[in-house]
Amino acid sequence: MKKGMILLLVILTSTASFSQTDLTLDEAIQIALQRNSALIKAKYNLENSKASVKSAYGNLLPNLGIRSGWDWGRVEDPGGTQLDALGNPYTVPPTSTDTRNYNVGAGGSVTLFDGLANYANVSAAKRNLEANELNLDKFKRDVVQTTTIYYYTILKDKALLKVKEENFKYNKKLLETITEKNRLGSVPVADLYAQQVQTGAAEVEMIRAKNNVDNSQNTLINYLALDVLKEYNFVSKIDTVTNENIDYYTKEFDDISTMVNYALKKRTDYLGQKKIVEGTLENITVAKGGYWPSLTGGYNFSTTAVAVDKLFDRRVWGLNLNLSFPIFSNFNTSASVQFAKVKNLTAQEDLNALERQIKIEIKQGYLNFEAVTKALDVAIKTVKSAAENRRIQYERYNLGSGTFLDVLQSDRDYQKALSQRIEAEFNFHSAREALLNSLGKLDYSKYEKTNNK
Repeated sequence: MKKGMILLLVILTSTASFSQTDLTLDEAIQIALQRNSALIKAKYNLENSKASVKSAYGNLLPNLGIRSGWDWGRVEDPGGTQLDALGNPYTVPPTSTDTRNYNVGAGGSVTLFDGLANYANVSAAKRNLEANELNLDKFKRDVVQTTTIYYYTILKDKALLKVKEENFKYNKKLLETITEKNRLGSVPVADLYAQQVQTGAAEVEMIRAKNNVDNSQNTLINYLALDVLKEYNFVSKIDTVTNENIDYYTKEFDDISTMVNYALKKRTDYLGQKKIVEGTLENITVAKGGYWPSLTGGYNFSTTAVAVDKLFDRRVWGLNLNLSFPIFSNFNTSASVQFAKVKNLTAQEDLNALERQIKIEIKQGYLNFEAVTKALDVAIKTVKSAAENRRIQYERYNLGSGTFLDVLQSDRDYQKALSQRIEAEFNFHSAREALLNSLGKLDYSKYEKTNNK
């Protein structure tokens, strides 16, 4: 009875240890948009930009501060003998005098004119916020693409593993057949040795394929910031592309010039860089504000008393205006203007470089997509011909009209064709995702849902 309970406990523990959580591609993207470390940091930086805009607006408003104080003092005199006006001495007793003072005040200042630098600072902060929002949008699209590629890599490696497992089973069964035929004397021992080597090689390839699956799963799990010790079952499938449905996957694309024009209108990182250029222009205005006179206003109120209940009996009000003219600022203003102009030129150059990069991404991406599309078509046909050739060579060998080397070679060709078919399918979808992202067509909004995983 005790042994039975122990066995049951071991079974239940093993079942719990190897339980897996299903994870679809859509769920993986949802998790990435919520938990990816780099994306979380980008969201934090966006909050900083919002705070900068709030601070810039605050500089347009008058500030106000309140102060209060209390002080106490005591004067102690030990007394003694003093002389009056006639020279007669008299005694002064010891004294102790306390003094208290209470005060309350309020005041502040406001910038009335500073060469419009304060207004330009608001505009610059707003442009920077808009740029960060647009760049965050692009970041999210990149996360969708990266998550999809990582997920597809797992599916690809699993498909390759299945091919290697089937290949090992095939070679293991063929080894059993040849071993029996060799025992009966119908095939030479050389064929037996050759098949033993082939079966061993197939097993090694299967082990390597399993390791590739583990590595690709860990890569995605780490990217999603999930527990790497937990087991996940990746249940989504890669869409199978055939000659009948390939138009569905290519309808998003046009000629290169049309796609470039579309991307320059839709790519949020490009639009964000434009906002950065606009912000640097505003910073030039901020720097030039140092050439203009500045006008500030001040206001204050105060009251003092020797007792708390006497506060506000005596009140002091005040207003002031301060006008300052910059005559010579040790070239600091001209240096600030030059620095701002250089930042503007740098931002403009970054914009030009990004435009060239987008054009290159689309041109190379489209050419790559065309190449992998053709490669996929060839791979589909190659699998069919390789499968038929393997069947024929195996039948010829059984009939005695073919050699075992022909069987081995046909099997290698078939396994290679299957692997190339899987790789071609993966490359097709990867190239398509990359091109869609280059065009700014990858959508993430449908994935931004609460995920309780």
